[in-house]
Amino acid sequence: MTGGEARVVAGKAVPRGAFPHVKVAGGFVFVSGTSSRRPDNTFAGVEVDEFGTTNLDIRAQTRAVVENIADLLRPVGADLSDLVQVTSYLVNMNDFGGYNEVWAEFFDATGPTRTTVAVHQLPHPHLLIEIQAVALLPSGGQS
Repeated sequence: MTGGEARVVAGKAVPRGAFPHVKVAGGFVFVSGTSSRRPDNTFAGVEVDEFGTTNLDIRAQTRAVVENIADLLRPVGADLSDLVQVTSYLVNMNDFGGYNEVWAEFFDATGPTRTTVAVHQLPHPHLLIEIQAVALLPSGGQS
């Protein structure tokens, strides 16, 4: 993939609009906002019981989002260790503790810089979190 190329990654949830999962430009990989949505349009971290009561799990959703980002980076020759900057969007800042707990399973203080923002809502009512990211290609921009 050369600079400026965009890619929708096979086997991942199809973007809900006219945009790619990733775009490589100037030696960087830009990852579009990513959720816990699976290819079958269900969501990790969502349980609905027989009465229709919904349980949303920030830990499961955060874990799924980070794993989805790893899956999106792999086809362009990068991985989570190549992330340099992340912006996380939380619907409820009361979820910050659980999100932070799972974040620490993947990253420490040497990981990417991170900004976390509270948002009113995300594209589906079952979503608690979305993350967009920027990675530096380990090959210096050659993939």
